Amino acid sequence: MQQPNLEIMTFVEQQILPRYNAFGKSHGLGHVQRVIRSSLALAAVTGADVNMVYVIAAYHDLGMAGPRAIHHITSGKILIADARLRKWFSAEQIKIMKEAVEDHRASSSRTPRSIYGKIVAEADRDLEPEVVFSRAILFGIENYPEKNDEQMWERFRDHMKEKYGRAGYLKLWIPGSPNARNLEAIRKTIDNESELRKAFDRIYKQIRE
Repeated sequence: MQQPNLEIMTFVEQQILPRYNAFGKSHGLGHVQRVIRSSLALAAVTGADVNMVYVIAAYHDLGMAGPRAIHHITSGKILIADARLRKWFSAEQIKIMKEAVEDHRASSSRTPRSIYGKIVAEADRDLEPEVVFSRAILFGIENYPEKNDEQMWERFRDHMKEKYGRAGYLKLWIPGSPNARNLEAIRKTIDNESELRKAFDRIYKQIRE
């Protein structure tokens, strides 16, 4: 798999990735590192520019420093305002990268405007079932501390159905990606509520201990 330019990687690892430490475990450093790895794998499959893909993945959630509902828009603004990127990319490339970051959000009903938006949207899904369940539970604990255990389960169950269920809003953009197989595994668990509850109870207990 082709690697990004070493100078760009050094810049991102020193100046950009540490900012994710402020975002909690559900959107923190581990998450952005997984999105980068998945994005680079998809770049190899699609023939997209590996340097652009790498930077898009690195910047995609920086807007989590502000309101979550518009974090994708904020992230795009942060990217396009970062003059340091002009050292490696043209104005047109930076515009495409900004749009890709804006287009990554799972709840967006609009198709991403370029292959770059599709790559980061797909990579951001991170549909390893255990990761999906754990992130959703962590997000609930971090953002709804007032909820009791049963309310946490109800929030988790409803979120799973709304986002990942067979009628959910999550869309995949790159056919045949590993995400398609993982999404089907998640849906089978959602279809069987007792199995979903078992997964929730196990992970919730691990996190709470």
